[in-house]
Amino acid sequence: MTNKNRVKLFNRLILSSALLSGLLATPAWAEPKPGKVSGAIFVGGDLPVSGKVHGGATSNIPNLGALNPALAGVSATLNIDPKSHKTVYGNALSYGGELSYGVSENGELLGAVRYTSAKGGQLTVGNAVAGAPVNATLPVLGQFSKYKAWSGTVGYRHYLGTPGSVRPYGAVHLGATRTGKINATFDIPAAAINIPNAPFYKRSWSFTPGADVGLSLPVGESFSLQAEAGVRYTAGLRDDDSAIAGLGLATINDTGKRLSVPITVRAKFSF
Repeated sequence: MTNKNRVKLFNRLILSSALLSGLLATPAWAEPKPGKVSGAIFVGGDLPVSGKVHGGATSNIPNLGALNPALAGVSATLNIDPKSHKTVYGNALSYGGELSYGVSENGELLGAVRYTSAKGGQLTVGNAVAGAPVNATLPVLGQFSKYKAWSGTVGYRHYLGTPGSVRPYGAVHLGATRTGKINATFDIPAAAINIPNAPFYKRSWSFTPGADVGLSLPVGESFSLQAEAGVRYTAGLRDDDSAIAGLGLATINDTGKRLSVPITVRAKFSF
């Protein structure tokens, strides 16, 4: 290696060391300070652990002819089984944005907007026991329209540990969720019976409390990454019995409440 190349390498090492020292000494991470405003975007999954899309019921239908003229005079007993959010929709996708305001070096007030969605597939929701002359037990299939919900929450987040390091935190929040209307299509394929797009839930406002725990990782000046898990409760939805009451199923949608575990990754930056 020539002397000229040695000098270049030495200069680069000095510059790299200075930059590294500057980064390590930087105090302006995206962490709370009194009067400091931060913003964030986040994405994650919302895993339902409790709550029903519909309950169960048993109904006697004296004449299936109203649903299929070819079955005029045939009676049936309709058995609907309860189905959970996890069974109908599985895990949901969730994303949104947040603003926070520091009240101390360890605490901040926050406000967030979140969108949650999940698509439901077709599943067996019960059976119909048809009388003479059919004398058969026929599967009843159901498919529910997409679950779509907007949430607005306010809350408080508290950090532990030393600013500028990896810090655990906890948060509590409450707010409201606007869930879009949900329709349901019911099929009894073996009897050629189809009830398409039956209104099931109206657009609804629900009370939404929750809590989170997580870790905050400083990445660069005024920027941090956060990973968290929590618990969120969404109160019941407004039922719509206009299409199913005549089948004796008016009680199955007197629910809609949901308890879920959101798993979230957040990119946070200070202004």
